[in-house]
Amino acid sequence: MSDPVMPDGTGTDLKEQTREKLAPPPMYRAILANDDFTPREFVVYVLATVFRKSREQALRIMLTAHQAGRSIIGVYTYDVAASRSEQVKQMARDAGYPLHVYVEEV
Repeated sequence: MSDPVMPDGTGTDLKEQTREKLAPPPMYRAILANDDFTPREFVVYVLATVFRKSREQALRIMLTAHQAGRSIIGVYTYDVAASRSEQVKQMARDAGYPLHVYVEEV
């Protein structure tokens, strides 16, 4: 295709722009692992505080982990999942509990 010609006789030198479609970032699950030492109320508090879950949601997540051995807290980008997981671990360490939250790719 030739360049269009302007009324003054000059070309426009237009170039086609191609837009790359960016793939969405990979997502990660934050997983609560069950342990028999961390008090349930502490787990609910941490889930509500760090992951911004309602008390009912936090209770359901905690009970699922207690019964099944683990429970999905939520799905986030890696940075969010990893930083919140570290926050939980630090809060648990500071309180003297072995609570563990880990991250796995969806």
